[in-house]
Amino acid sequence: MNADVVADHGLWFRVDNGATASGVRRAAERLGRQLELGEPRVADLAIVTAEITSNLVKHAQEGTLLIRPVRRAGRAGVELVAIDAGPGMVDLALSSADGHSTTGTLGIGLGAIARQASRFDSYSLPGRGTVLAVQVWNGPVPGPDWAGALVRPMTGEHVSGDGYAVRLAEGRRQVLVCDGLGHGPLAAAATGAALAAFRAAPAGPPGTVVQHLHRAISHTRGAALAVAEPDPVSGLLRYAGLGNIAAMIVATGERRRGLVSLPGIAGHQRPSVREYDYPFPPGATLVMHSDGVVDRWDLADYPGLTGRAPLLAAATLLRDAGVRRDDACVLVARAES
Repeated sequence: MNADVVADHGLWFRVDNGATASGVRRAAERLGRQLELGEPRVADLAIVTAEITSNLVKHAQEGTLLIRPVRRAGRAGVELVAIDAGPGMVDLALSSADGHSTTGTLGIGLGAIARQASRFDSYSLPGRGTVLAVQVWNGPVPGPDWAGALVRPMTGEHVSGDGYAVRLAEGRRQVLVCDGLGHGPLAAAATGAALAAFRAAPAGPPGTVVQHLHRAISHTRGAALAVAEPDPVSGLLRYAGLGNIAAMIVATGERRRGLVSLPGIAGHQRPSVREYDYPFPPGATLVMHSDGVVDRWDLADYPGLTGRAPLLAAATLLRDAGVRRDDACVLVARAES
């Protein structure tokens, strides 16, 4: 594989000095050219990346940045997700305004990002940190996503054994979270096979899809995986899982509800697969994650986050609940039609 080509799972960077920031900008420019955004939008992407990395260097604690391609309806753009652990912003709207600065600079960073980006979204909580999600497209911007997710490899690995996929199959909205056994290239190969099989699988309910995936990845070392299908018409979420994929529904005014995954390894043995239905009212949130994310999180600790883009919620949970000694994946989906 060409070293200059950025895979769909993207590249993570630790951004803590100016030298790192220049390397991140060059990587973003290479990805923009790889996706044929055109030189004017590549130049805009360079500005966006430079401003994000500058803010991370000046303000962040443990600042990281993900750069990855995003694909919708045959088109491609570049997405950047910046995550930092503090100190957060009391008034994000004020901090985004030109002329506002806390470090004596011109104070045009976040405003410049918003102007050059096709889509810009953010969430910040004082004392907890800030998450920024930015997309740069050449042309019309696709509509908002009903699901968002992130994957991060364990420290020391360049590939992740965790993965996710989102699809629309004959009107069925479905998501997959997968954790290939172990770590490194063989775990990544198992998950890659599961993602490819999921995208190509015939339309069917989650239980049927999980059975299909089990057969499709029998040549790999196997994986834990789960498929969920939120149905806004019926107000239900259909779910089937094998192994240690955690899944919870968070509804307004209610305690989070854990979903049932059965013991087993997809691709091996003869696991039992059973599909379960759960209430999924308007405004409800589905959170799915691998065991690289501890499950002691509570969305109630993040005021307003359940009403924001799913990707912001996924990035926030990855920051605060993800562990570095394992691959980690978080997916968040909403009930809106």
